Amino acid sequence: MRFVIAALMATAGLLSPLSALAESADVEATITGVDTERLSLSLDDGKNYQAPEEFNFEGLKAGVKVLVFYTEVDGKRVINDLEIVQ
Repeated sequence: MRFVIAALMATAGLLSPLSALAESADVEATITGVDTERLSLSLDDGKNYQAPEEFNFEGLKAGVKVLVFYTEVDGKRVINDLEIVQ
């Protein structure tokens, strides 16, 4: 019986989506573009970052240095948090 339960748990572990694929990271860079309609920021690292719908773009414009905390989901960098660097 223990073997059957262990086999089922192992199979479930292999078939379940892995949250490890959504990798969290941060980057310090300068904003090169802000698109409030598409909810995205472009940074001087050459990447685009997707903002959530409730994101506040106040004070964000090209030339502002920021620290962006993001999670990579399905190849997109989704902003979790953002700080303006003084």
